[in-house]
Amino acid sequence: MSETPSRRPRAASDVEHRIVVPAHLPVVALLGPGDEVLRAVEQGFPAVRIHARGDQITLLGPPADVALVSRLLDELLEVASTGTTLDADVVSRSVSMLTAATVSRPAEVLTQNILSSRGRTIRPKTVGQKAYVDAIDRHTVTFGIGPAGTGKTYLAMAKAVQALQGKQVNRIVLTRPAVEAGERLGFLPGTLSEKIDPYLRPLYDALHDMVDPDSIPRLMEAGTVEVAPLAYMRGRTLNDAFIILDEAQNTSTEQMKMFLTRLGFGSRIVVTGDVTQVDLPGGTASGLRVVQDILGGVDDVAFCRLGSEDVVRHRLVGEIIDAYALWDDRVRVGDGAARGDRQDRSERGEGAGRAGHGQRRRAEGRAPEDVA
Repeated sequence: MSETPSRRPRAASDVEHRIVVPAHLPVVALLGPGDEVLRAVEQGFPAVRIHARGDQITLLGPPADVALVSRLLDELLEVASTGTTLDADVVSRSVSMLTAATVSRPAEVLTQNILSSRGRTIRPKTVGQKAYVDAIDRHTVTFGIGPAGTGKTYLAMAKAVQALQGKQVNRIVLTRPAVEAGERLGFLPGTLSEKIDPYLRPLYDALHDMVDPDSIPRLMEAGTVEVAPLAYMRGRTLNDAFIILDEAQNTSTEQMKMFLTRLGFGSRIVVTGDVTQVDLPGGTASGLRVVQDILGGVDDVAFCRLGSEDVVRHRLVGEIIDAYALWDDRVRVGDGAARGDRQDRSERGEGAGRAGHGQRRRAEGRAPEDVA
């Protein structure tokens, strides 16, 4: 393999570092098909010249950059040694972990297997996702709060299936509030079951990814797996179960209390939701927002907050989330400034003449709104 074309002349301060790929690991496993991984590293660190020949990789460039690339390749070697396929996305996430304020080892995050099913392995892909998965292991009640695409529901489902297969629980209970984008069940066509099914479909989809689809009807018939709307939880006590409440931002405070008090002996609860996408009628407080203040200091309850950096969908999803967050901030600042301006004008007595004009009109038997 030839040396990558240099993008900068060699400087006197440049250092050289050599990495030897272990004999048990094919070099292509590190460099990726068509050198995809190598190109991704080069794009991330244009100041470092990378030369691969045989089982050796030589780095040349500024000391700080060479040190970081060396750490990156060491981590990627460890990840590849577990059989995990490396690609440009893995490189990008690994760089983010190594350069974050709270430095984490990519190998510890990317090699934590949760579940192997149907020829694929489910594992966390970001530091936030690993913290979320670890919290589920350590706590009886865990809240996963974050935007779309951060794996909140998917990872919770994987942990539920893992717990069922490991006989830690006897059943899985999956539930969602039947509230979406302002629509009401009564206006949807079909029977009650047909009305409810679209709300629960994302849970079925995740389950199909992790369990043999042919076995799902049998598991549901036996009660080993239950998928039901939140309203069906009232009055029940769920023992020896892994319980997931999805789309929890669309619960009221009363519904959230009702759900959490279904917890029985030997059970575990995971609540997921995105507080930026509440579809409740105007004036109804989201139970997911309120519960953070109520249970924030309660032992054995964990709150995990995921962000745009934890999105594992298309790259644009994370950028869209950040753009909306900035827009929300600007709107709040603008609303605050407008309220302050109105208050200042009121304190200065501006508008008094208009109020007096309205009073004169009322004395004449006409309301102010009758005046153009």
